[in-house]
Amino acid sequence: MKRYAYVGPVLIFGKITNPKWSGETLAVSFDKAKSNLMYQYKKQTGRRKDAKIEFTGKIYVVEE
Repeated sequence: MKRYAYVGPVLIFGKITNPKWSGETLAVSFDKAKSNLMYQYKKQTGRRKDAKIEFTGKIYVVEE
């Protein structure tokens, strides 16, 4: 598994809700990492699971 990280703005339904959020996760693929980070943000901010989250920054590999 790889450790992925994200630092950047978060949009919900096209509006910036957090200009600089950061999160890390372990995942087997980039898509799973993105999903995990979206879940983390929703849990931390009390959003519903069907909220449309967008990351405009880059998700990158911290370590392999």
